[in-house]
Amino acid sequence: MNKHNVSVPPLTNLSSIASDNSIRLVDQERSRHLIVLIPADSEYATVTRRIWKLANETVSSVQLLGLGKDTGQELALRRDLATMSALIQDAKVSVETKVEIGNNWLEAVKRNYQEGDMIVCIAEQTIGIQRRSLSQILESNFEAPVYILSDLRSPPSQSSVLSQVIAWSGLIGIIAGFFLLQVKILQMPEDGFQTLLLILLLFPEFWLVLYWNSLFS
Repeated sequence: MNKHNVSVPPLTNLSSIASDNSIRLVDQERSRHLIVLIPADSEYATVTRRIWKLANETVSSVQLLGLGKDTGQELALRRDLATMSALIQDAKVSVETKVEIGNNWLEAVKRNYQEGDMIVCIAEQTIGIQRRSLSQILESNFEAPVYILSDLRSPPSQSSVLSQVIAWSGLIGIIAGFFLLQVKILQMPEDGFQTLLLILLLFPEFWLVLYWNSLFS
């Protein structure tokens, strides 16, 4: 549900926060920090005003948390977060920045989340080969309110598109490879050994699919 004109609520009644076009409140509680998840190659110009407004209305400080897969993305993220921090911070709102290296948002949030914090993410963020919504995964793993910044559109980067191509190509290759092995086994004499091989083959296939998916989560 999108919210309009967020107003400062009493500390004991965050449910009185009015709605704002750009913010969908998943859960309503007061917290010490807004942990804002900033992916690489994101368009932050349209986000800073929303973050500042949300921090003011919830009387929270802000932590800008970036996640980069390599040193190149880390340096770019640090520059972007420094710019965002300068645009958001004022006498009422304090901002800190941090960049994690890796590709797992859940682990990055776990290392920075403290009880009472709020998590803010971009609605379009998805993870894994199945492109699951990051906000839904965060909701199911943390007992924390999750704000979603909606109506934000960033063109997919070339690295993101290439990553998806590699992910799906690898997944198809794994499935095809094990399918060919199963065909070979089915050409063997039908006996208990053939059945045992077919069953045992399921375990490495399942593990490889999970492992490959984790590389792109």
